[in-house]
Amino acid sequence: MTAVTDVAATIPDRRYTHHEGRGATPHRSNPAVIHRELTTLDVQPGHRAAEFGTGSGYSGALLAQLVGPTGTVTSLDIDSYLVKWANLIHHEQGAVNIRCHVADGTAGFPERAPYDRIVAWCTPPLLPQAWVDQAADEALIVAPLPIASVPGMTVVAKIRVSGGEPAVEQVLTGGYTEATASPKADLDLPGRWVDWETRVPGASWVSIAWRREDDYLHTGARTVLARLLKDAHCEPYGAEIDWPSWRTFAAALADPQLTMAGLSPDLWSIGHSTPTTAAVVQQDGTIVADSPNSRSLGILQGWLDAWETAGRPAPETYRPALVHCGGEEGGGWRLHLQQALPAVGQYVLSTRRPGVVSGPS
Repeated sequence: MTAVTDVAATIPDRRYTHHEGRGATPHRSNPAVIHRELTTLDVQPGHRAAEFGTGSGYSGALLAQLVGPTGTVTSLDIDSYLVKWANLIHHEQGAVNIRCHVADGTAGFPERAPYDRIVAWCTPPLLPQAWVDQAADEALIVAPLPIASVPGMTVVAKIRVSGGEPAVEQVLTGGYTEATASPKADLDLPGRWVDWETRVPGASWVSIAWRREDDYLHTGARTVLARLLKDAHCEPYGAEIDWPSWRTFAAALADPQLTMAGLSPDLWSIGHSTPTTAAVVQQDGTIVADSPNSRSLGILQGWLDAWETAGRPAPETYRPALVHCGGEEGGGWRLHLQQALPAVGQYVLSTRRPGVVSGPS
């Protein structure tokens, strides 16, 4: 058994996740995933650890046990209600080496830095400069990071900070809710990069990677969503979609027309769009397009063909690279994934719709 598994056996997780005074914590992370991330983090006794996203307090309780009486844990969350309750439950459980604070985790917490280990349970827009600045030399960071500027396209990265420079050592499948400046009112709507949403007659939304080309009325995003909702062409993909593999492949294409949408609750989709055409494939394998002869549909089919030809690669097989961004989003590093495939980053010829080619716009 791992150290995390041993420690988890001593902590009553439901005391945190379903506390009788506070009630159940919404959108809890799967304990098995928490255990995986903390195992990857390789926490040792005496470490100074920080976590961003207090949540129920369960992950903090595990960290407090892992660092032991000579270590410390700093836990941050923007939700004061969760922070107050987590501090109380930790006190009830006798955990004296952890303190939870109300703060924006993307800015870190310099008062208790430097940290030997940092873990995040929410997804920042990029790896924040503040996290790297507050990391001790040879520190480890385990955090979900976006791999495209649309919601839900994330991987979990294990990052080593040496001499003030971060480097990715490992990439894992997974992701967590977006980090936001205030508690989310709608837990089902992405917290970032939603370019247009409708709430009647039903909830739906769209995110376009080409948002900088759109106008202040979001005409492009509104048109894309309308084309996918009203009188849309639908066809089955014909095979089950391996969503983690497909979304990672689509992100690695780095196509500026990448699009993600939620056309119905709990059913996300990924595809291609322009101001005049749109096509996406949903998690259930349904392809939705503005017409049977849509240019975006041809390009989407080309992407899917290339994905199948590549053997539906797992997220862990991609080559990660961190690219520094000066003042963007407060400064930090963007994570890019590269797959050694002829189709990626060049041109994709659709074998299902001859004559349709996609490439850099």
